[in-house]
Amino acid sequence: MAKNALKVGWIGMGRMGYAMAERLVKSGHDVSIWNRTRSKAEPLAKLGGKVVDKPSDLAGVDVLFSIVSTGKDLKEVYFGPNGAATGKKVPAVLVDCSTISVDASVEIRAKLKQHGSDFVACPVSGNAKVIKAGKLSAVASGPEAAFRKVEDVIKVIAPHGVSYVGDGELARVCKIAHNVMLGVVIENLIEITLLVNKLGVPRHAFLAFLNNSVMGSTFTTYKSPALVNLDWTTTFTPELMRKDLDLGLELGRDNDVPMPVTAAAREMLQTHFGAAMLQKDPDAYLQKDFAALMETMALLSGMKLEPENVAVPTGLEH
Repeated sequence: MAKNALKVGWIGMGRMGYAMAERLVKSGHDVSIWNRTRSKAEPLAKLGGKVVDKPSDLAGVDVLFSIVSTGKDLKEVYFGPNGAATGKKVPAVLVDCSTISVDASVEIRAKLKQHGSDFVACPVSGNAKVIKAGKLSAVASGPEAAFRKVEDVIKVIAPHGVSYVGDGELARVCKIAHNVMLGVVIENLIEITLLVNKLGVPRHAFLAFLNNSVMGSTFTTYKSPALVNLDWTTTFTPELMRKDLDLGLELGRDNDVPMPVTAAAREMLQTHFGAAMLQKDPDAYLQKDFAALMETMALLSGMKLEPENVAVPTGLEH
């Protein structure tokens, strides 16, 4: 079967979901899309996507992708009123790219199995910029036969690599661990950047050195422009980061794995929510990128930051 022969359904037009679905549409796939706010999906109709009125309208697709914020949201779009799995017909394979708890994923898998549908957990690593650069990666788990059926479609979304790690919810565990590291790394990156900056080193100079060293990474490189120029354009919110750190700590407690560094990072992040209360619009402040934690940590360091207004490469340039 040609890789674009499958009829694809898509639920979720957030920062990640839109960019991922856009890749499928532009690659020539037959993609039908539902989003709670229809207007967010309509631009893809101009590119060839089909926007539907409710999730149940996606029942006839071969594979249904979803990417939403929480397990509760996923249950709603699958099993709530007019949900994708509430009619007589349910897609044969459902692929979820959200970051949700293991328990929620187990529950959803069991319900879908009652409909005769296979569930593939397939969370991804990256953000909208990473997707556009063709460097998104993914990790997948679930029935291997179902994964192989949709693997080529997933690779359009995540051309940088798709790792199949086994059955059940193992991909959820991998993604939670990934995001725990994300939270710990961004905090440590901010700490050391503030330290050298307070001692007189320009942030752009230090981060150039770091990114050229063995400690540099894709993540430290593409976050450098934000830390240098204080650009908090949202890629991932502090609320989502807090949720994922909590998921990681819960897994650690349940499995007797001590996670003291994660716990410290979680408490540091919590101070950012307290600092938001000092802002004129706390809600808007907390919608900034999670790297805006730098502002809170600078305040605690007795520093007032200013943008350095230096062009810094993201590492994602073609």
